[in-house]
Amino acid sequence: MELQIKPLKKQDYSKAIRFAIRGMNFDRYMENKTVLDLYGRYFWYMEMGRASQIMTAYSGDELAGVLLAEMKGEPKAHTSFWESLFVRIFDLVQHHFAENGVGPYDSANGDMLKSLAEEYKLDGEICFLAANPDLKIKGVGSLLLSELEKREPGKRIYLFTDSNCTYQFYEHRGFERVREKKVTLGLAEKGDVEISCYLYSKAIAEPAGE
Repeated sequence: MELQIKPLKKQDYSKAIRFAIRGMNFDRYMENKTVLDLYGRYFWYMEMGRASQIMTAYSGDELAGVLLAEMKGEPKAHTSFWESLFVRIFDLVQHHFAENGVGPYDSANGDMLKSLAEEYKLDGEICFLAANPDLKIKGVGSLLLSELEKREPGKRIYLFTDSNCTYQFYEHRGFERVREKKVTLGLAEKGDVEISCYLYSKAIAEPAGE
């Protein structure tokens, strides 16, 4: 069935959370299912609260994928007091109990972004991109990226990912790995886990003739 860009249905939030948990391999960092579900919800609420662009692909009535982007100068596309409160509370808890896991990752990303911002004027960040892993349709992520590029011509965008994710997807679609940094995460359930944090960037082309 043909993919279409449609408004996100609120009843599909839980599906998007499951896509993120599986696609971003959160289960490699934590084994407890309750904690994993809570983290997935935290991640989704946090990025939804930041996003100025919400792009959703559907195959009929079935959610195929979601892309969230935070673009400078654009108003937030979604606000919720309760979701923001959940994020703040979860953030406090995880930094208290899992600082050795959260801290190094956040610090590495912050350092890479600061360095890149000294080199380029950055217009926005792709903060969430996940596709339905059970839907046997190709091109979901590419369709969502193309939709963002149609909406934001001439902008330079960036995104964070790491060696536990399918970062090669972005390289195949014109993104350049502009920074990388190895970190060691101290995780309660997994012990020390070494990963590489990556920062990708791409200048979206202007439409032909402009």
